[in-house]
This record gives sequence, structure tokens and C-alpha cells, in this order.
Amino acid sequence: MMKNLLYFLGTLCLAIAAAFLVHHSLQGYDTPGYVLIGIGHWSMETSLVAFAVSLVIAFYVLYFFFRFLGWLIRLPGHLRARGKSVKFNRSQQALIAGLVDSAEGNWEKAEKILIKHASHSGAPLIHYLTAAKAAQSRGAFDKRDEYLQKASAQAPGSDVAIGLTQAELHLSGNQFEQALETLTKLHSIDPSHASVLKLLHQTYRHVGDWEGVRKLLPSLHNHKVLMEAEVKLLETETFSRLLKQAAEKGSAEEIRQLWSEVPDHIKKMHGMPAIFFAAMIDAGSGADILEDLIDVLSANWDETLLVLFGSVEAKDVSRQLEIAERWLDAHQDDALLLSVLGKLNLSSKNLEKAEVYLSQSISMEPTVEAYQLLGDILFTQGDKDKACECYKAGLELSSSAIVKRIDTITDTD
Repeated sequence: MMKNLLYFLGTLCLAIAAAFLVHHSLQGYDTPGYVLIGIGHWSMETSLVAFAVSLVIAFYVLYFFFRFLGWLIRLPGHLRARGKSVKFNRSQQALIAGLVDSAEGNWEKAEKILIKHASHSGAPLIHYLTAAKAAQSRGAFDKRDEYLQKASAQAPGSDVAIGLTQAELHLSGNQFEQALETLTKLHSIDPSHASVLKLLHQTYRHVGDWEGVRKLLPSLHNHKVLMEAEVKLLETETFSRLLKQAAEKGSAEEIRQLWSEVPDHIKKMHGMPAIFFAAMIDAGSGADILEDLIDVLSANWDETLLVLFGSVEAKDVSRQLEIAERWLDAHQDDALLLSVLGKLNLSSKNLEKAEVYLSQSISMEPTVEAYQLLGDILFTQGDKDKACECYKAGLELSSSAIVKRIDTITDTD
């Protein structure tokens, strides 16, 4: 402002000085010049210098008059812009304060300051989403939903960001059905969005929808949402869960169909064949998978598979016994195999051999099942005292195992 005033005064002085110089130079003439202006019956006569000075003064007066008029016209806009700038700066400060309060756990304080200045902020979406998280943290679910709706109204092009926040809040509040509904919509909008895929697979796991997880597996792998090792572990868990669910339905056909769809690298994972064979046995189709079980067990000796082998009610028990005795040549000191042989001989009504195998198994590694089976044999033979001793030993072994388990849990706590 001061600079403009100096410019004005300087140019005005120069103009007046120039006028007087012209006047002085014209003094040498008889007639230094005059100006006559006539309008109708009215006329005005003045010297040339006075007219020139008047023109200069009139120009500056009119110039500053119109500038002042323009400033007055623009004044309301300037005041509004200044007010917006002040409100914007306050909203930015409020956003920082709200984020700090939220990080410190001052949920109610953060919520109030964020909402108060949200409408004047350059980033209202952040205000409303952070306020929604604060409302969720203090249990105000109605307010949370209200802020999410306002965020959607303020930023209509941010459906994915708002939806992800909403889904995360639903998940943290164990509202899995609502989270699944939101994530399903987001997945239809952007099927390759990494965060959507990650949250969607977590939600499917929470609700036990393993078929949904199975459908997501290719996307999780292709879009690098999880590391390769994590994808393999998830594949293993998914198919094992699906096999167990099929086993609960008791449909052997469904179990077999599902097993045929399991990738070969998952079938080779430790424990997966056992889940399949156990599911088929539970579904009453153990005899149908006996040969497959024998092939796998012969190639890879495994105690779990051996227990399942002994649980199969084969149509030809003599062949089952023959196979088990053939294995005994290579696994003479295997207490579990001896116990299985005792169980199979008991099923074949060959009590003497069953008693021998079970006694050998107990001498190597006592188990509750071996004591129980041996007690059943002795009871059938009429030796009730020894049978009771076996049952008692089995109970003591069982109770000892339970006590050890309790001690382990207590020590861990």
C-alpha cells in the first residue's frame, strides 16, 4: 500500500513539474497558449498549462476512484476467501489434533474436534473416517455409521476407501456378516484390489466359509496378496477344513470328489492324506480306500496312517492282517504296529495271537487302548482279575496323561 502511494505521489509531482516547465518555456511567446471549451451557450477559457495540470489531476483522481470502487466490489469476496482460509487452517490443525488424540486413545475428544471442523477441511474424508474409528473404539456404533455415511456424501468417488474402513471396523467389532456384505460389494467393484482380497479371505475364515476362501486362492496368489509360503499354508488349511466339513455330512462321494480337486502339491503335504482317509472312514467307506491307504503307508511310514489302517473295517480282515504282519518284518520294535496287530487279531477272533501282540506292545510302550483291548481279551477268557488290572493300569495311564497336560497348561500360563 505504501509503495503504491509513493508511486502515485512521484508520478503526480513529475507531471506537475513537466507542466510548469512547459509553461516556463512558453513564456517567451506573446501568447503562451490557451484552451477554449464551449458546450451550447456555456464556454470556458483557460491557459494551456492550467488545462494540462487539471487533466493530470483529473486522471489520477478518476483512476484511484475506480480502483477504490473495484476494491469495494471485491471486498466481500476477499472477506469470504479470508474466512475460508482461516477455517481451513483451523481444520488442518484440528485434523492433526484429532489424529494425535486418536493415537493416544482419547476417542471422544478426537471425535468432537474432527467432526467440528470436517466441513471446512480440504480432506473431509480423513476427518470422517478417523472420527468413525474413534466412535467405534468407544462403542458408539450408530455414530460410526453416521460418520461413514457423511464420508460417502463428502467424497462420492472414494467408495473403496470408505468401504475398506467400514469393513475393518465391522471386523474389529466381530460383525462378520456386515463386513462380508461390504467386502463382497467392493470385490465386485475391483476384483484385484489387494486390501479387499486380504480382508475378504480373513472374513471368510472367521465365518467358516472355506468354499469362499477356496475361490479366492487363485486371486490371492496371482495378485501377490500373500507370500507363496502363506498361500500354500492357506491352501492346506482350506482343503483340510473342506474335507472335514464333507466328512461331517457323511458323503463319501463328496469327499472323494473334493480330494480329486486338491492340487497334487497339497496332497503331498504332511497330514493331508490322513485327513482324507479319516474322512472316508468316518463316512463308512473305509474299505473303499484301504488299498490306497496301504500304498501310501508302505511308501511313507506314518503313525497316524497306521492308526487309521487299524480302524478300517475291511471286507477281508485276513488280507489286512497279512499286510500288517509283512510290515512287522521291517518294524519289529514298533509298539503301535504291535497294538494294531493285536486289534486286528481280536477282530478275527484270534485271541491268543491278539494277547501276545498286545502284551508285547505294552511292554515296549504302554497305551490306554492296548490296556483296554488286552483287558477285553482277558475278560472274555474269564480271567477277571487280570482284566481288572489291565483296566486299572489303563485308567492310571490316562489320568497321568491328563495331569501332565494340566501341568503343561499351568506352566505355560
